[in-house]
Amino acid sequence: MRAPLLCLVGLITASTGLAYGQMKLSPKAAPGANEIRYFAAIDGVMDGNADVILKETRQGKTVTAAVLDVCYPLAKGSDRKDRFVANLAVSGQTLTGTTQSIGGKLPVTVKLVRKPAGDGFEFKGQISIGQTVIEVNSADNSDLSEKEFLDNQTTDDGINATPKDFTEVSPESISVKVKLDAAFEFLKSLKGQDVEVSLSSLAVTCDALRAGEQTINLSADPDRAATLIAKFKSSPGVVAAGWTTGVLDMERTIRFAAADWRDGDRINKDKLAAAIAKVLSATLSAKSSSAAWNASTGKLKLTFKRPSQLYPALDLTETIEMTALVAPEKPGASDRLLLWISTPAISTADEAVGAKLNLANDSSGDEDGDQKDDNGAVDALAKEFRGQRWDADKSVWK
Repeated sequence: MRAPLLCLVGLITASTGLAYGQMKLSPKAAPGANEIRYFAAIDGVMDGNADVILKETRQGKTVTAAVLDVCYPLAKGSDRKDRFVANLAVSGQTLTGTTQSIGGKLPVTVKLVRKPAGDGFEFKGQISIGQTVIEVNSADNSDLSEKEFLDNQTTDDGINATPKDFTEVSPESISVKVKLDAAFEFLKSLKGQDVEVSLSSLAVTCDALRAGEQTINLSADPDRAATLIAKFKSSPGVVAAGWTTGVLDMERTIRFAAADWRDGDRINKDKLAAAIAKVLSATLSAKSSSAAWNASTGKLKLTFKRPSQLYPALDLTETIEMTALVAPEKPGASDRLLLWISTPAISTADEAVGAKLNLANDSSGDEDGDQKDDNGAVDALAKEFRGQRWDADKSVWK
């Protein structure tokens, strides 16, 4: 598989002291022209697990300098990455160079032979990292102009520090971009706080290694999100902080007047939980079993029980779990609230008195089936709260 294109190539384009030499090229380059060309991937390196960028400086039809940037897993299947950047000397069709890996400080040796092949290029040779020797035998590689390469590096970190409302970002979801050398201290500062950190955002990706910045995603009670974002912005090494996408799905969200659901400046969560549970009990034809607010994320977890109709004579019980989130419709003061409700998660068990039938709850992965099971819960909540539904076609409340 071709490795993904990666951003922020300034770290490799700034390399100095590049060796000079000559290499015959395909007729793409205009005679005498000076240009930068990129290979945004070289197939097959480390069984396709390495993320490779090769930058070439060309004069006319000859390569005068090259820089190889390789990001790779520390071990097979590992989410942890290391990286090296090597300035390569050019001698005929041979590219050679030595350097040291950035994380592991391992010696790196590169020897590649590069030849035009049809409309592309092939690379053969070896890359040694410490005691590991990697054989390179890669055909059919295409190069890009500098403009094409840089255009492909445009990325959006998804951080919005000043959203006008919560229709495109989620009120509980916070994203913080922090410099790599400050990431550990930032994460350590979150210990003991009422926030949930996304495990996947702890992995330092190749993009992060090249940018020198890592994006940490976390969830917090919407009531505290703005305060936390302001605090994070002043933390050492933080480049940006704001809201990002999260659980909020506008198709399952309603907007309603806040006045009847507040005690002073605060949302009356007990009153809201009771009203939501009452509506869902009716739509699900189930009895409310529990309702609890999560102090870290501000989400409401609701549990209901009802007799299973799968095999009525067995007297089995279905347990239905749903999650709700209530927040102002925008940061700061607002006279309207948003209510999002998840699709149901349903499990079946034998809860009758006496010996139990052990059941395995099979997961079909059918999301459409889950949505049918809520029996119009979102519409019922909109009616109860005299709220509005979102018009996805016009991107307005209706």
